[in-house]
Formats: sequence, C-alpha cells, structure tokens
Amino acid sequence: MRTENTKVKTTTKSDMKTKRLGNSDLYITPIGFGAWAIGGSGWEFGWGEQDDKASIAAIHRALELGINWIDTAAVYGMGHSEEVVASALKSWSGPRPYVFTKCGLRWDTEGEDSLRRLDVDSIDLYQIHWPTDDLEEGWSEMARLQEEGKVRWIGVSNFDADQLQRAEKIAPITSVQPPYSLIRREIESEILPYSYSNGIGVIVYSPMASGLLTGAMTRARATKLPASDWRSRDPEFREPKLSENLALVERLREVGEKYRRPPGQVAVAWTLRNPAVTAAIVGARNAVQVEKNIGAADLQLTDEDVAEIEGVNEHEPKLVTAA
Repeated sequence: MRTENTKVKTTTKSDMKTKRLGNSDLYITPIGFGAWAIGGSGWEFGWGEQDDKASIAAIHRALELGINWIDTAAVYGMGHSEEVVASALKSWSGPRPYVFTKCGLRWDTEGEDSLRRLDVDSIDLYQIHWPTDDLEEGWSEMARLQEEGKVRWIGVSNFDADQLQRAEKIAPITSVQPPYSLIRREIESEILPYSYSNGIGVIVYSPMASGLLTGAMTRARATKLPASDWRSRDPEFREPKLSENLALVERLREVGEKYRRPPGQVAVAWTLRNPAVTAAIVGARNAVQVEKNIGAADLQLTDEDVAEIEGVNEHEPKLVTAA
C-alpha cells in the first residue's frame, strides 16, 4: 500500500514560502484553496451535491496547514460558494486569509453582491471572471471599485494577451487567472511570457485538470459522473481523451512514488515550477482532499522528473526565463 500522505503531517505554515502577487502587497502561499466545487449543484457548472459542513471543514483544514488565500466566484453555486466561505471564516479563530472572488457572470437581474455574501468590507482581489465585448467599460468599473476602497486589488481571469494589453491601458492589472495543467498548456506561448515581462501575477486554475490528474479518477468513476456534475459533459473525461489522460496519471504516479507523494501533488508541482506562475488554485471538497494535495507546495521536481511526466508529449516545456 502506498503511503502517499506521509509528508502532509510535517507541512505547516512556517514551511510554506510566500510570493508577492503582481503589483500588490499580497504575499500568497504557492497553493490556495479553490472554492468552485463547494458551490454545490443546481447550476450549469456545478460539481454535484456537496455537504456544506464538509466544505467548511476543508477550508479550516487548509488554513490550519498554512494556506493563506481562498479563491471563489459569485457564480459558483449562484452565490452559495461565497456564503460558505463566509461561514467558514466566521467560525475560524486563526489569522484571516486573503479572500479572492470574481464577478461578471450573473444568473439574475440583480447586481453583484459579493461584499454582502462574503461579509467583508473590502475584497482582497476582485477579478473579472470572463472577458466580454465591453472589456474597457468593465475594467474601468473595476478601477473605480478599487478607488472607492471596496476592493484592494483588481485582476482578470481567462483573458488572452491582447485583452490584457487593452485593460492595462486603463488601469494596472494585479493578476491573471488562466487554466493551466499538463492537459491544457496553451498559456505557455503568450500569456505566461507577457505576464512575466509585465509584472502581472499569474494564479493558475485547474492544475489537476478538474480532478482528472489526482489519481482518484478511474474509467469507471468517469462514466458514472452524475448529470449534476459538469465533468460528465467534458470531452477530457470521455474517450478517446480519457485513456490518454489516465496514462498521464500513471506517469505522474511513477514520479510521485519516488517522493512518496500522490499524482495530484506532482501535477500541481509541475505547474508551479514555471517562474511566471505565482501560485495555483487547488480545489477540495473535504479535509482529506486538502491533506492529500497540500504537499505540492514544497515538492521540487527535477528536469528528469519533468521529462518522465511529459512522456510522449510532442513539445518541450517552455519555461519563461527572460523579461
């Protein structure tokens, strides 16, 4: 039997080095708590039924182990994720973590209400969730919110390099949040070099490809995902891509065995090795998942490890090394 959690118990807040996020005064841990899945079901991109008590326990465990930021969004569970985060922080007696959220995807005619749901006076990092045609108008509004003190720093999510340039003409961008994993490497060509050269922080999401690379996803489990779980409609969880992705997991597992770490930690560590990446969002639905993933923060992969992980990949990793 593998002892994949061996090093989790020795990972504490003092072990985790922080990194400055872009132009902000926020120094964040290499991984943050991702609150997408804890939004629960009942909306298009839900992850199925979720127990709020398990969600709160997961957040508390993440904070106990030293994670100092939480990333959520207004649309996750149509406001429910933000409310669960607020509940978790209300019952948390330790140092307050940074709270990041996102706006722009609305499910009713009401305006954004994240301050109320999160029960805070100011949001540490407020991000536009997806770019729209009125990008300039939206980013100008974000800058206004920052000036008013309702948000401390402003960033974007899912923007391309051209959209980053357009926004920067209006106000500085603290960070960009793109998808990045061994399965999705598109940002290596433009987003990472541009962000690195312009001092924009990069917070990557889905580093474990929405659970595909954790080692817990099997072919049988993928075929039984409920309709309330958006992944049941994702081509990556279906053939022919599913077999390719599960083969990748086995390479992650082989490398992880050298360090007595699970595949998911290796997958996250792979994204963090790029110097343009500030940190990675790692979601969890319960405390056990937090404990399985926390070790990614201090896992240092060698070039040989990376070559083994990438296996039959057709291109080499493009690390950003120059401004």
